[in-house]
Amino acid sequence: MPYDLIIFDNDGVLVDSEPISNAILAEYLTELGHPTTYEDSVRDYMGSAVHRIHDMVRESSGQSLPAEFDRTFHARVFDAFRHELRAVPGVAEVLRKLTADGVPYCVASSGSHERIRVALETTGLSEHFDEASIFSSQDVGRGKPAPDLFLHAAEKMGVPSARCAVVEDSVLGVRAAVAAGMDVYAFTAMTPPEALAAADARFALMGDLPDLLAHGRIR
Repeated sequence: MPYDLIIFDNDGVLVDSEPISNAILAEYLTELGHPTTYEDSVRDYMGSAVHRIHDMVRESSGQSLPAEFDRTFHARVFDAFRHELRAVPGVAEVLRKLTADGVPYCVASSGSHERIRVALETTGLSEHFDEASIFSSQDVGRGKPAPDLFLHAAEKMGVPSARCAVVEDSVLGVRAAVAAGMDVYAFTAMTPPEALAAADARFALMGDLPDLLAHGRIR
């Protein structure tokens, strides 16, 4: 294994949350007078921290979202998670293989710590992550596409960025990993492969990831 640390995104990589959260976000923004389709939400917000939603709405409309936006949005998402959320098929097996091979891994997500915790507990993946291996955009000043979160995770895990691989599924996440100087493996389950062309490798089935990681960078 050419890497000393594998950094996983959460939404869309560990848990199949993107269809749920983007549908809720589109509906809520439309309800607030900012017409947004599901496709708009995926294109503009997938992989980003919630502050990006505020910034983009303000930029496009000149209006601010209500003070209770974050609280209401997260409440709706968490309620849906508890009823609908599932782990990405094959990801538990990937985590077990990394553990068996002695390869450290962590999660670094644009979502809040609460969102990560709810997602992992609901899907049964929490057994694979202790608190020291969970990182959120809340821990840094800027979310993706800034590299801060990935660099923070690598530093806390004690691994140089050049020895890290990132597993991402969003354009913003890939940009952040590249900016951090890390190899990035793009999961194309939701995002068209051509949109993730900046990644070092792209894959459509989670079960293919261990072999890709074992062989290192593929241009």
